[in-house]
Amino acid sequence: MAVRKTTKRLYLIPVLSKALDILELLQAENQPMTLEAIHRQTRVSKTTVYRVLKTFVHRGYLSQSPDGLYRVVTRPKKMMFGFAGQSADMPFSVEVTESLREAAASVGVDLMVLDNRYDAATAVKNAEEFIRAKVDLVIDFQVEQEVAPVIGDKIAAAGIPFIAIDIPHPHATYFGVDNYRVGMEAGELLASHAATQWGGKIDWVIGLDLPEAGQLVQSRITGVFEGIRTAYPELPVESFVRIDGRGLRERSKKVVSEFLDRHQKEKHILIGAATDSSALGAVDAVREQKRERHVAVVGQDCIAEAMAEMRKERSPLIGSVSHETSSYGPGLVYLGLALLRGQTVPPYNYVAHRMVTRESLRQSK
Repeated sequence: MAVRKTTKRLYLIPVLSKALDILELLQAENQPMTLEAIHRQTRVSKTTVYRVLKTFVHRGYLSQSPDGLYRVVTRPKKMMFGFAGQSADMPFSVEVTESLREAAASVGVDLMVLDNRYDAATAVKNAEEFIRAKVDLVIDFQVEQEVAPVIGDKIAAAGIPFIAIDIPHPHATYFGVDNYRVGMEAGELLASHAATQWGGKIDWVIGLDLPEAGQLVQSRITGVFEGIRTAYPELPVESFVRIDGRGLRERSKKVVSEFLDRHQKEKHILIGAATDSSALGAVDAVREQKRERHVAVVGQDCIAEAMAEMRKERSPLIGSVSHETSSYGPGLVYLGLALLRGQTVPPYNYVAHRMVTRESLRQSK
């Protein structure tokens, strides 16, 4: 009687075995490798090697540098993002922080949160703290353009991917609003108000600027002016005035009060503000002097206080451009993960925006 030979059956998946061969080779070599070198050493077909490598890059196990080299991504099992908020006293910054906290928690990313306190020296110290903590990615939201190169250089030297919110930094990927475009739409709303409420009469156009933030953020006011000039090309250049409100409520109230004191007879004044905090300061000044009918203000950010103000029947705040803060968190996390996976991302990543007015708030009730 013949003896029946039995063998242990192996339930292997050939393509998975090949993928693990590729990953184990990169781990053993512990240095960047080309697709060609991986193909030669594993003897796996180039097409399969290519598809496996792209899959590992997409899933975060490998990264691919611009010169086409692949390497194993070594990092803790749970990633840590460092986020420095603009200021815990600024409503828009607080909203961005909360959006990011929720988005990070939803994908299992730890978030180290620091406060830049609207201060250049603090922003630099916070960048240094992230480097010491060896975070996987830095997201910075700070207003002082003068220290942007310092922060960017420090983070780049540490080899940490870097995202800058709203204000460009060297070595950073930009994430935020299209500053010129949101300014243009604010200017168009102000021009429309002058046409419908004042018969097209305009005495002054004030831009409550934020020069400390640099040229890109200043383009919000450039956009405001261009939106009004497009509707009123005959308006003399002398009618346009930039004033530094620094994005702050009290400072903006002070500088607008001083301007109104100097121009007590003018009754057609348009104000475009770089932030809602600045816009609310202008409203405070206008209301204090009882000149609500003479001034129209449009802000940026659409914070809760601004929406509450717009709902008031005779408020001079006629609109604000919403930067959709709820989209910041998911967008930042998605962008951060893409950078860590070695994916190519655009240098400028713009969020959606929309104009909010008293009328649109009524319709949304």
